[in-house]
Amino acid sequence: MLGSIARHFSAIQGSLFPFLKEELGPLTDQQYSVIRVLDLLEIEKFVEGYGGSTPVGRPPSDRRAITRAFVSKAVLNLSTTRQLLDRLSVDAALRRVCGWERRSEVPSEAVFSRAFAELSEMQVPALIHEALIQKAYDGELVGHISRDSTQIEAREKPVVKPEKPKKVEKKRGRPKKGELREPKEPTRLEKQKEMTLEEMREDLPKGCDVGCKRNSKGFQESWTGYKLHLDVADGGVPISAILTSASVHDSQAAIALSLITEKRVPYLYELMDAAYDAPEIRSHSIEHGHVPIIDINTRRNTALKQEIAQESQRFSFINFELPETRRFKERSTVERANSALKDSYTARSVRVRGHLKVFAHLMFGVLALTVEQLMRLTQ
Repeated sequence: MLGSIARHFSAIQGSLFPFLKEELGPLTDQQYSVIRVLDLLEIEKFVEGYGGSTPVGRPPSDRRAITRAFVSKAVLNLSTTRQLLDRLSVDAALRRVCGWERRSEVPSEAVFSRAFAELSEMQVPALIHEALIQKAYDGELVGHISRDSTQIEAREKPVVKPEKPKKVEKKRGRPKKGELREPKEPTRLEKQKEMTLEEMREDLPKGCDVGCKRNSKGFQESWTGYKLHLDVADGGVPISAILTSASVHDSQAAIALSLITEKRVPYLYELMDAAYDAPEIRSHSIEHGHVPIIDINTRRNTALKQEIAQESQRFSFINFELPETRRFKERSTVERANSALKDSYTARSVRVRGHLKVFAHLMFGVLALTVEQLMRLTQ
């Protein structure tokens, strides 16, 4: 199916771009990028146009045009809706591409805000992304799925968590005759074995809170907001995404992500860093016909850490590299995707509040990144 995507892009360049250039005048590279993304997404299939007549008041603004504008905002890396409206007021070509002929037709910032709330509630960006991936990878086999998360800073207060009940101290040693002790509560990963995908997604915390992690330089850093979990295919194409609270450990969303991804594309290998080194994740991957390649988490086991380092030195001395090690290098695709979302597709400038709105904001950026990466793959 990637071949049909390539033919689609060729048709755009051969027929649509010359027509638009004649109709709208000279176009910039950014405007060409917006047109490519909008043409492939087919927003008309997911968003209704004008709402028609209403019993009271004026009819609502065209939601298709507003959705195109939000996609354009992600492609152009505009931080706020105010910046988008300023751009639409001076950029006649962009305004007409979105669906407004005159400047006076562009809705106000308040209308954009209400429309964004509707799109977020219906999860329109996520639905468009799912359809795009299924269309692009129909009949294709993906070699590697790389999995990772990235921090998303938000401008809202962390939710107040209920206090945990105090644990009753247990006496050490064997229980007395006839004494019954409560079984140990299963972990979230253990519970997920008996859950459906929807139950897993519902069980994952979604409120804004404080996250903490150790960066690549070994320093502890914290942030207030959320955590975006991504599955990325070879070539840097985002396949699926989940947004959770910032405090959720990377491993908690791994099984749910893999279930979403395998519904959309067939794939062979799953590449994950040491945060995902858990027996439940490994067994789930194998049971579903995949090969997990997960970096070993030594968990403060000094002897194991030294053994791994010595083995690496021996392989380096004889100039030998394991096949798994070579495949694991492909995991950099998800790191580059996370960086691109933050640097070029508005993931660093989240101005909305609430899980649904933040996820919709990020998914508009994921949509833009997906189309750009598909375009690179088909060139």
